[in-house]
Amino acid sequence: MLEFFGVDLLDLWHGRLSLRRIGVLVDSLMNKPGRSSLLMAMDERAQWAESDYLLARVSDALELSNYLFLKANVPEEDVTHLELPPPIPRPGEPEPQPAPEPGFSDAGELMSFFGRLNSA
Repeated sequence: MLEFFGVDLLDLWHGRLSLRRIGVLVDSLMNKPGRSSLLMAMDERAQWAESDYLLARVSDALELSNYLFLKANVPEEDVTHLELPPPIPRPGEPEPQPAPEPGFSDAGELMSFFGRLNSA
């Protein structure tokens, strides 16, 4: 509290600070942008900054793009050796499940899709 607000918690014992004021200051700390030790202790997702999450998302997209490029341009016998890249694990989130393997639609799905387009 001293770092952000200039308020010493010892003032509570000296009678110069109320519990209500401490509650207001803690609530204010929780809503401050950026990271703090208090927020990281209460929510694991605060361990990363917003830029870290954006970099992880860009990295996952790039890995997927490279995978799809290779899958389209590698000989058929080598495609079976390619594995979908796992996403980067993020703090506070459950272990990511691998995305389903992309595939082609069958004729019935295509007819249904184009039929809905024509009826609209």
